[in-house]
Amino acid sequence: MISRREFLLSLGPLGITAASKRAFASVAGSAPRTTMGIVQYSFSRSPRLKSPLDFLEYCATLGAGGVQMELGPLSDSDLEQVRRRAGELEMVLEVIVELPKRGDVNAFERSVAEAKRAGAVCLRSACLSGRRYETFQSLDAWKLFVAESKARIRQALPILAKYQMPMGLENHKDWTAEELAELMNEFSSEILGVCLDTGNNLALLDESNDLVRTLAPFAVTTHFKDMAVEECADGFLLSEVPLGEGFLDLAGIINTLRSARPKAHINLEMITRDPLKIPCLTDRYWATFPERNGLYLAQMLELVRAHRPTRPLPRVSGLDDAARAALEESNVRSCLRYAREKLGLV
Repeated sequence: MISRREFLLSLGPLGITAASKRAFASVAGSAPRTTMGIVQYSFSRSPRLKSPLDFLEYCATLGAGGVQMELGPLSDSDLEQVRRRAGELEMVLEVIVELPKRGDVNAFERSVAEAKRAGAVCLRSACLSGRRYETFQSLDAWKLFVAESKARIRQALPILAKYQMPMGLENHKDWTAEELAELMNEFSSEILGVCLDTGNNLALLDESNDLVRTLAPFAVTTHFKDMAVEECADGFLLSEVPLGEGFLDLAGIINTLRSARPKAHINLEMITRDPLKIPCLTDRYWATFPERNGLYLAQMLELVRAHRPTRPLPRVSGLDDAARAALEESNVRSCLRYAREKLGLV
């Protein structure tokens, strides 16, 4: 896990000068600090998402130690302003980017260059925006996606090396733990790793502790979350819940990550939404999993039944934007407090 001091040193003389003028800069009314960062996907309704600088300032008031966010098209002066303010606030900046599209690396290179100018320590990306079991209806379609993903990664690597910018690919309900580890070993690049999401792969029947042990050696960054489950007719429901309210071994996950990749930053992704249905008892779900067998299903259903929720899974359908934004902020504040008080992320 990168420290605030290491981040400040990475800014060079301008960052050090700004920091020396406003050492341990505070934001009026800010909460106590934690080293945990916040992923922008934790908010869907907040007006604070309108600009990267606004989001940075907002997360500082919540007590976060960093942010993982998109930058969008920004001028050089805006990028410098983000860099300078992150340094003053002693916040780690990570940037979300999209992998190169077929044959076109220009947009990707612009994103990497902008992230570098803004002072980002790493990038987060993903190969798939959807979910494997919903996106692909056949094994052939999945294999085509795998080939295209590898081609996009090959295009990205020289640019990442040029800017010396590490990138973590998220396990985004696409790759199983074993598949993503194999992908990392295939490319075997110091500049390419994983954005380790602690909850996503439950949807692919990967138990979270096994997932973390498999992928922690490749972790560049993280999406840290707690999860709750509930059995349903076609499989089970899966929900992000505030830290400490689910069944994941959060302290154990932190220990595994620190042991394997101590510089990987811990970022909260607390998505406040209705539960996701994982239809693992349907034929379509299994279309792209030729290597998976009934053991994975049996073990996951056993886990689901062993962790029946003590309260209804959270739902936001029917809430207006203001109520949903308030609930999102409340959940994030609860998570950051848990990170400080229970996980020692200070």
